[in-house]
Amino acid sequence: MASKSFSVFIDQLIGPFNKTIKVDSDKSLSIRSFIIGSMSQNISFVKNSLESEDVKSTINVCRKLGVKIKRQNTGSYKIYGNGIGSFFIKKNTELNFSNSGTASRLILGALSTNPNIQVKLRGDHSLNKRSMKKLIDILSKFGATFLPKGKNNFPLKMISSSLPIGINYKAGISAQLKSAAILAGLNSYGNTIVEERNSSRDHTENLLKKNSQAIKVAYKRKKKIITVFGKKYLKPLIIKINGDPSSAAFFTALTLLNKNSSLKIKNVGLNPTRTGFYDIIKQQGAKIRLLNIKKKNNETSGDIFVKSSILKPIKVSSKFYSRTTDEYLILFVIAALTKGISVFKGISDLANKESSRAYEMKKILNQIGIRCILKKDEMKIYGKGMINARKKKINVGNLGDHRVAMCAFIIAILTKAKTKINNFETVYTSSPSFLKIMKSLGAKFEIKK
Repeated sequence: MASKSFSVFIDQLIGPFNKTIKVDSDKSLSIRSFIIGSMSQNISFVKNSLESEDVKSTINVCRKLGVKIKRQNTGSYKIYGNGIGSFFIKKNTELNFSNSGTASRLILGALSTNPNIQVKLRGDHSLNKRSMKKLIDILSKFGATFLPKGKNNFPLKMISSSLPIGINYKAGISAQLKSAAILAGLNSYGNTIVEERNSSRDHTENLLKKNSQAIKVAYKRKKKIITVFGKKYLKPLIIKINGDPSSAAFFTALTLLNKNSSLKIKNVGLNPTRTGFYDIIKQQGAKIRLLNIKKKNNETSGDIFVKSSILKPIKVSSKFYSRTTDEYLILFVIAALTKGISVFKGISDLANKESSRAYEMKKILNQIGIRCILKKDEMKIYGKGMINARKKKINVGNLGDHRVAMCAFIIAILTKAKTKINNFETVYTSSPSFLKIMKSLGAKFEIKK
């Protein structure tokens, strides 16, 4: 069940801080762990899972599909998997994915080749607006049917393939679509081959890698070739989830821009397909060190140490998009509060997120007097450096976009703009501890329900 709606009001600057924090656990890994655990044999163990609204939606849908999932204590779960192709649900039951694009695309991938599935699909107001055309195209090749024909957004009806055959799929920059193809291939006859030229998040492959009978990852001439061998059993998962690098990026940005501040963020996932943000800001002069690096379950993690820095304007090419998808908005904030012109290329996919993200950020930055030029695939921001915006007002409407809400909060506490952010409960989809951590750093704000 979604959290009750509330707004956040801010009109005070944050002071300097020198702290150590832990951010919320990785949402991408948490969601994938429950889905893959549900498709595996025997009991999978997930520790330190994120317990956000999106993860709860994933668990609820997996339970509806006949999977027993037992919560042992905070963040710890047992998943009683029945193997691939074992999902079962009464005909025409509705599956509600709430706000989670990840859960919807990945679970539909798994369901599309699962026998005897006929379900109604929906999400919340925000998810229902997002295009599912690319997903429908992929899963239709496996033999799944989506009704009504020609409709590309929820609510929809899906009928799984009665005879799923593996496909060849050329992956783009979307890790969700790549993962949907992999999960659909697991229960198809023959092999599914996913060819990837531009690397995107590889958590799905990493979680499956120990199943060499079911998946093989190879590299040929700058291409990654993922071969999925259909109809093989999957071993159970045993995983402890690291901190979310996307959530950590917001606190990192705040520290960089806030004078005389330093922050240590403990045990953050540092998977190379997720660290584009850190690579970009290091090039701009950010004082950042990655410490205590370790690798477990094919995933890298470590501590992030960051100090206030004088940054240069940001120039980002399209090659960074897949490694920085969730961090572009906070990069826009850094650009706005850094002197000079910053340019971000290859951002057209931001339009099909929880909101039209680049457009919404342009609106917010315009409200504090920052000039932005937005084209379909490019954003140019004329940064003013650290400004005092106490005479300005920021108003964020009922967007239902967690990243936009978090960005507006950070702009407000750095510029003193009088700010009202509606629908702030949407932040709980990814970062339920966001406000608690901000309070510990000294941010002052008011909540109104």
